[in-house]
Amino acid sequence: MLFHVRMDVHLPADMPAAIGDEIKAREKAYSQELQRSGKWRHIWRIVGEYANYSIFDVASNAELHDILTALPLFPYMKIEVTPLCRHPSSIRESDE
Repeated sequence: MLFHVRMDVHLPADMPAAIGDEIKAREKAYSQELQRSGKWRHIWRIVGEYANYSIFDVASNAELHDILTALPLFPYMKIEVTPLCRHPSSIRESDE
């Protein structure tokens, strides 16, 4: 199942830089592990915002929920999820 996910990050202004850096390092490692596994297919930065658009390819809603809630930055995120399906005009059969 494919999902389009927008993630907006809102770290507290008073968070010590060392704590923020440590959380971001764990986030990067976890996200790259998911990208290598194929579950996190794409990630794009949104220009001028601390936010991204991502495409996930997972087996179920529950799997996506588990992945998102395990993100180290999850407590500081607003997340919007949109389920996707292949468009009938698409020439890419693999995008299911």
